[in-house]
Order: sequence, then structure tokens, then C-alpha cells
Amino acid sequence: MCGAAVASSATRCEHCGARLATVACPSCFGMIFQGAKFCPHCGAPVEREEIGAAKEKCPRCGVEMKTVQLGKTTLLECPQCEGTWVDAASLERIQADSESQAAVLGNAQHLPDSDSAPLEEKIRYLPCPVCQKLMNRVNFAHCSHVVVDVCKAHGTWFDKDELRQIVEFIRGGGLEQAREREIAKLEQERRELSAARASQLSSAPAFPDTFDYGERHRGISAVANLIWSLLD
Repeated sequence: MCGAAVASSATRCEHCGARLATVACPSCFGMIFQGAKFCPHCGAPVEREEIGAAKEKCPRCGVEMKTVQLGKTTLLECPQCEGTWVDAASLERIQADSESQAAVLGNAQHLPDSDSAPLEEKIRYLPCPVCQKLMNRVNFAHCSHVVVDVCKAHGTWFDKDELRQIVEFIRGGGLEQAREREIAKLEQERRELSAARASQLSSAPAFPDTFDYGERHRGISAVANLIWSLLD
């Protein structure tokens, strides 16, 4: 657009503001440079169609978002911060498709390293674009090291390139590993609960099978003898 030099990883020109890359991969939802025909991340052909402006606004920068069709998936994209909003139903389909691809690939990809994602210095809770309530910040699958903003009723907000990281995490078998950890944790809690119950039963005071009423009987006999002596 302006001929200025930019970094190879830049998605926007620092001088004129022209967009250089957009989310255009229908398979991994990676960002692809304008004019490319195939995704540099997974090799899938580009399939992007901008439908028009959406009524929802970006929860991070407040500008009007665009409705974008990527293959079979419809999502909202912010043209300024390049974040994406995915409704709950669409995210379920993305997860299901990614797990199916993981089964075909045989979990050949590596899971993201815990130190690879920089920590956010200033935490900011974002409002849901639909209901305007503050969303929850969630570490996706509790072990992906990708923190996303979730409105349980309406959808999930992904900052720039986070959706692609989540897809790679799922393809690498991340969801399956998360399920296995959760099952193991529940089983451990069940064993600990059973052991605690058994310990309580073993330490409870035992009731005697028979009671000694000897002292009581002797007392009754003494009272009876006293009554008979008075009567005599």
C-alpha cells in the first residue's frame, strides 16, 4: 500500500495501518498474509468470505466487528485488534472437527510448552459482546496455557492467534489428555473418600454385646430386704 518495510511477522503496516494478514484458514484458523492461497501453518487452502458488519462490538477495543465465513464456520472478527468471537455452538463444532483430525493424524503434533505463552501484565475482564456481562478468564481445558474469555451462555473471545493455538492444542491430543487427568483426579478423590470413611468406622467406639447388671440387682435386693424388715 505504502511501500514501507515491515517485520515478517507483522499483520498490519505500522506506517499506513493497512492489514497484511487476516484469519483465513478454515482448518486451523491461522492468520494468512493477503494474497496467499494456502495456510502456512497447516497447508489448507484459503477459504474466507466477509459477510458484513455485525451488531456486536469488540469487547477489547469497542469497534464494530465483522461477520466472517471460514469454510463451514461463522465467526466475528475485530478489524483493529484481530481478536475473534466464536459462539458456543460453533466452538463445539471446531473442537469436534479438531479431535477428528487428531485421530487421523495420530496425535503427531506437540502440545504447546507452558513457557511459550507470555503472561498478561495487566489483567482486564472483558464484557460479553452479546449480554455485556463480564466474562470469566479460563485456562482452556485447564492445561492448554491459553487463557480465553468465556461467557458460558453465548460464546468465547479469542485474542489474536489464540484460536489457532487452541486448535493446535486439540490436534495434539490436549483435550484427551485433559479428560484422562480429570478421570484420574476423580478416581483419586474417590479412593481418599473411601479410605476416610473406613478410618472413621474403625475408630468409632464399639458397643458391648452384654451389659453387667450385677450391681443393679444387688441394690434392688438390699432395698427389698429393708422393706420386708420394716413390715415385720
